[in-house]
Amino acid sequence: MSLKRELLIIICFVFLSLTLIVSVSFALFEMETKKPFNLQGKEEVFVVEKGEGAKQIAKNLGEKGVIRNDILFILYVLKSGEAGKIKAGKYSLSSAMTISQIAEKLVKGEVMKEKIIILEGWSLRDIERELISKFLVQRTTSLWLEISAENVKSYKEDYEFLKDAPDSATLEGYIFPDTYEVDEGETTKSITRKALDNFDKKLTEDLRKEIKKQNKSIFEIVTMASLLEKEVRTSEDKKIVSGIFWKRISIGQPLQSCATVAYAIGVDKWRYSYEDTRTKSPYNTYLNQGLPIGPISNPGLESIKAAIEPEKSDYWYYLSDTEGKTIFSKTFEEHNIAKAKYLK
Repeated sequence: MSLKRELLIIICFVFLSLTLIVSVSFALFEMETKKPFNLQGKEEVFVVEKGEGAKQIAKNLGEKGVIRNDILFILYVLKSGEAGKIKAGKYSLSSAMTISQIAEKLVKGEVMKEKIIILEGWSLRDIERELISKFLVQRTTSLWLEISAENVKSYKEDYEFLKDAPDSATLEGYIFPDTYEVDEGETTKSITRKALDNFDKKLTEDLRKEIKKQNKSIFEIVTMASLLEKEVRTSEDKKIVSGIFWKRISIGQPLQSCATVAYAIGVDKWRYSYEDTRTKSPYNTYLNQGLPIGPISNPGLESIKAAIEPEKSDYWYYLSDTEGKTIFSKTFEEHNIAKAKYLK
C-alpha cells in the first residue's frame, strides 16, 4: 500500500470520526435542550432586566436553579439566532421546563400578567387606587390625563358609543367592570382601551337600537345606570328604581339620589345630613332636576339593562334598610312611615 493511499485512508477515517463526534454531540445537545432539569420543579419568578445579555441571563437562570447548565442555554440561543431577541420583563419559569421552552418564552416576551378586578359601581378614583395598589401606575396624574374630557375627544373617533357624550364628559361610566389581564409596565392608555373595547362588546346592537327607539342617548342611559348601580342591589330593584327615576324626570321632580350626593362631596355615608343634600354641585340631584351632569360610577351590564328596561309600578319613593333591603312606597306619607320604621 502506497503512502499516498495510507494518508487518504487516515484522512477519511479522521473525517468520519469527526463527523460521528459532531453528530453525536449535536444529538446529545439537542437531547439536553429538550430535557427538563427537574420534573418536580416549581414555578419561579424570574426577572430579565433591560440590557442584560444572553450570558448574564444564563448565569442568573443557573443560580436560580431553573437550568442545569448555563453554557447549554448560551449555545442554544446562539445556535437558534435568538441571543439578542430576549425581552426584558418578569417571567414565571420552572426547572420542569426545557431549555428550548424557556428560551421560547423569553424570546416571545410571555411575561407574567397581573389580574386587575374592576368592580361594578367603582368610580374612576376607585379604579386608580386599585391600579396604584398593584403598582401598575405611579401616584401621578397619568390616569387622569388619560380619562380627562380633553382626551375623551380623541377616543370618540374610535368608539361610536362615546359620540353622543358631551364635550365636558370624562370616561366615568364607560370603564366596564370586569377582570382584566395586564402586562407589567402596560400603559394606562392600553388599560383604558381594553375596558372601552369590553364596553363596546357588551353594549350589543339590540341594546343600542332600543336606546335609540326610546329617543335617549347612550350617555343618558350610562348616567342612569351609574345611579342604579350605587342605589340598590338586585336586578329587580334596579328595574323598579329605574322606573321611578324616569317617571320623576318626566314630570320635573328631582331624583334625590343619595349616591349623587356621595359623589358630589366625595364621601360615602350611611345617612346624609340636610347640609350634605344642599351641596352645590352639578352632580347633586337634590338641588338639580333630571340626571346629574354625568355618570357617578362605572355600571355593570345588569344596571345598564335596567336603565334601558325600567319596570312600571305605582311606586314613587324607596329606601334601603340597614340590611340593604329596598322598601318601596307609593306616596310621600308611606315613605315617611317607612323612614321612621327602617332608618332608626
